[in-house]
Amino acid sequence: MGKKIDVTELILRDAHQSLTATRISLEDMAAACAEIDKAGYWSVECWGGATFDACIRFLNEDPWERLRNFRKLMPNSRLQMLLLGYRHYEDTVVDRFVEKAAENGIDVFRIFDALNDIRNLQRAVTAVRRTGKHAQGAICYTISPLHTIDGFVEVARKLVDLGCDSICIKDMAALLKPQPAYDLVKAIKAECGKSVRVQVHVHATTGVTMVSLMKAIEAGADGVDTAVSALSLGPGHNPTESLVEMLDGTGYETSLDRKRLLKIKRHFNNVRARYKEFLSNITGVDTEIFQSQIPGGMLSNMENQLKQQKAADKMDAVLAEVPKVREDAGYPPLVTPTSQIVGTQAVFNVLMGRYKVMTGEFADLMLGYYGETIGPRKKEVIDQAVKQTGKPLITCRPADLLKPEWQELREAALALPGCNGSDEDVLTAAMFPHVASKFFSTRAEGPKNLGTDPEQAAPPAQEAGKGPSPVRTPITYDVRFGGNTHRITITPA
Repeated sequence: MGKKIDVTELILRDAHQSLTATRISLEDMAAACAEIDKAGYWSVECWGGATFDACIRFLNEDPWERLRNFRKLMPNSRLQMLLLGYRHYEDTVVDRFVEKAAENGIDVFRIFDALNDIRNLQRAVTAVRRTGKHAQGAICYTISPLHTIDGFVEVARKLVDLGCDSICIKDMAALLKPQPAYDLVKAIKAECGKSVRVQVHVHATTGVTMVSLMKAIEAGADGVDTAVSALSLGPGHNPTESLVEMLDGTGYETSLDRKRLLKIKRHFNNVRARYKEFLSNITGVDTEIFQSQIPGGMLSNMENQLKQQKAADKMDAVLAEVPKVREDAGYPPLVTPTSQIVGTQAVFNVLMGRYKVMTGEFADLMLGYYGETIGPRKKEVIDQAVKQTGKPLITCRPADLLKPEWQELREAALALPGCNGSDEDVLTAAMFPHVASKFFSTRAEGPKNLGTDPEQAAPPAQEAGKGPSPVRTPITYDVRFGGNTHRITITPA
């Protein structure tokens, strides 16, 4: 028997978030859960990311009830979530969220910060450890003149020192090439110890990352993330079945049950056909990401913004502006929410002049309210952000500036018709107050299933060649320019 490689299955969360805009209902996933539960996975990712937003915004489904159902349907599995925030939350709110997530069924918390600022992870890691659950600290992998193997290893060391039970190399844009994958895993093991568990998460968009998984395994990675083939590739992930076959004869094995994988695949092949309206049309390979550093979702977001402003002809100028904005901001990794922030500011720069108008989010990024960046931020842009917002530059942990807000959040939630008064409802309202208000009022109607009969399905709503819009909160800007005020609403892709 060769070395066992653990596998985290993504089909119940990141796979359908990446390929069907997180629209698949619990009803269409539930029937496969018994097979998933017995297939031999190390963990099953089924919650977090955009699922919370999608449940209440589109599916009229309580995300906490979804988690409780997964817990009942997969009693033998470690249930995993991706823990991130669209903004910073006061520490006691983070504590309460982690406590309730653990209580409702989560066993493994993958925790990441878009800037790899360890200070922003500390409270969540401490909260997870308090529950006795598994805290997995994630490193957001990216490429820039300042990002190095040694730098990522330093982040890993800090995560271990923080008390993380394992480390995840998280490559959201499929930028992790095979040799850097080998070098990074090898270096983390050398620095942090062979006993430190290393997991590798990659997307498939650039077409090279299955080889990256193999090289990471050869370097000592303990586990990898994949998605059953029915919902894989494109902007999604590498296929679970392909990983199993790839390891044959290599001295490594997964111990996954091929027969159960086939049953899971057949189930989701049928499900996929029912969600044609939301299915990503990005099915091939895009190696241009290595040059542009622009993930596919960020690209479609910028295209949509320019179309809304009747400026689609400015796309090339925006593509040229993105790396300049990223450099000015200190080279943040382009992942939620920084990819949206940098991309939107690049659009504004092209349409209105460089930094003539800043979004509130970009100004906050420049002023330190998202955390510390790997590189220095451009002083002239910082000064402009101070002038526009009236806010000072900060160097402390952003959450340290927040006052205790749990009681205030509870009172606000209880004022919403349909709120049941539970901590779970308060947390839902805290994260998405406007959407939660509508959801609470319609929750009694029950979940919606957006899947259709494949024979009756309407053609995809998105433009040919474009993927669907991943779930994000729409942002409205009141922009004053040329003596006039313009209201711009952006629904990010």
